[in-house]
Amino acid sequence: MVEALFRQFDGYLARQGYIARGGQILDASIVPVPKNHNTRDENRAIKAGKAREVRADKPVRRSQKDTGARWTGRHGKSLYGYKTHVDVDRQHELVRRCHVSDAARHDSQMVDNLLMRGRTGSGVWADPACRSREMEAGLRARGPKSHIHRKGRRGKPLTEQGRSSNRARSTRRARVEHVYGAQANGMGGTLLRTIGMVRAQAKIGMKNLACSRRHLVRLRRLDPCPA
Repeated sequence: MVEALFRQFDGYLARQGYIARGGQILDASIVPVPKNHNTRDENRAIKAGKAREVRADKPVRRSQKDTGARWTGRHGKSLYGYKTHVDVDRQHELVRRCHVSDAARHDSQMVDNLLMRGRTGSGVWADPACRSREMEAGLRARGPKSHIHRKGRRGKPLTEQGRSSNRARSTRRARVEHVYGAQANGMGGTLLRTIGMVRAQAKIGMKNLACSRRHLVRLRRLDPCPA
């Protein structure tokens, strides 16, 4: 449902002259939720896709369990919740695609859901988590130029040239942080208080859509007649 709304919104933007030029920036951010206090057996059941078996004898208590959220680690910290994956156009900083997953889902698994087709003359920026031989080959086949950050490997760290290249790419990829900053500072923070994947997809998706609509209002004030 949310993906369909974003496709309609993208069509509206194109008709208004806000065509996605300058490339696509892919990124993901953790959306925290209140932590569940599950037993080990409950966690095993949830991970095995048997969430209905959790507190089966107490349906009210089970309804209060968020079985869609997951734990993940980032920068040495353990985080619990969901993950918002976005595709932002580099020129206007508008969210063009959005996908929601549990927090443990790897960023690279969502690339196909986010990439906009038909932008063959543009580049794609993303963090090192999305870089792989398969991803690079896929982008070459589709047309967009890859600006995905390079990453070192065990026993083979990045060269100074590689680090310099990443710094140059970071100046462009950092534009997606404006989207997260606007949501955290001007739209009630990032903590999600709904329960379940379906509600999380609706809440996070609509928040990304509302953020883009707010930004569109500012763009129109600056340039009422975009080229």
